[in-house]
Amino acid sequence: MSGFLARLFVVSVLSSVAAQAVAHDSWISRNALRNAAGEWCCGEGDCFMVPANQVNVTPAGYRLQANGEIVPYNEVQPSRDGEYWRCKRPDGSRRCFFAPPPTD
Repeated sequence: MSGFLARLFVVSVLSSVAAQAVAHDSWISRNALRNAAGEWCCGEGDCFMVPANQVNVTPAGYRLQANGEIVPYNEVQPSRDGEYWRCKRPDGSRRCFFAPPPTD
């Protein structure tokens, strides 16, 4: 019985992750969002959600804790789902960054 529950848990987690990825790719891709250089933000597997507790607001921009990257405010686009998203190029450099609107 415990093997069945473990498999069920894994399937539900994978389904949740897949649903987030599909929803994300569709809103960015569907809206043909691009960065300031005109590059498409999102291709297959290019974008991922950054947990809010891994993002710090600094005077220079958003600091991503995972890699210490600072995203200047003038390079940030509004997130349509209220989450932080980072889209990358094949070499791992940032292509686009989405952040929820600031709250006062």
